Amino acid sequence: MTGRFQLDGREFVALNGGPQFKFTEAISFWVRCEAQEEIDEMWEKLSAGGEKGRCGWLKDKYGLSWQIVPPILGEMLEDKDREKSKRVMMAMLQMDKIDIKALKQAYERQ
Repeated sequence: MTGRFQLDGREFVALNGGPQFKFTEAISFWVRCEAQEEIDEMWEKLSAGGEKGRCGWLKDKYGLSWQIVPPILGEMLEDKDREKSKRVMMAMLQMDKIDIKALKQAYERQ
């Protein structure tokens, strides 16, 4: 009924809740990726057999939700210049897999 596993040195315990408890987006793993290469790799590996979503979200082959996100996205969205952060948000809303270069272009556009 339970299983233990490690991800990036952190231990997790999973509990089989039976057929009445399904995976939903209410629970997801957030994967911090510093570089586009990391995003690309995680996106392809985790979505294999699953479903690619919008704005950096995907579901793996088991139906578990993941967010593949670079920390720079949060930094740009929290910028004090509301116009910059708004442009980044609008760019992100058009993406499936997060594209750091496109986010930076939106952020720097005048």
